[in-house]
Amino acid sequence: MAEFDPEKFEDKYANYFNELQRAYKNAFEHMNERYDSELIHAIDQQVLNESEPQYENGAFSVDLPENPYDRLQGVIVEEDRFEEILGVYVERIESELHRVFDVDR
Repeated sequence: MAEFDPEKFEDKYANYFNELQRAYKNAFEHMNERYDSELIHAIDQQVLNESEPQYENGAFSVDLPENPYDRLQGVIVEEDRFEEILGVYVERIESELHRVFDVDR
């Protein structure tokens, strides 16, 4: 992989689509091994499908859609538990983005 260029990340889907896919997939696999797979699949398909990875000031972050808990369908989970697991999942995605792009935090 070529060296990460923050300016190219502005058009991330054209320049870094495969890397983004790999980071999200790695995070999914990690979470799916450790948490309820039905909930992880629901978060992946109903919340994170509308997330937006960002890169600013040397760090990756993930912007989530509004009201992520309200987007969840077909899975019963307390909102507090959902928020906790979603937080861990987002942290894992951010960590994977740093790893895949070889960018130190």
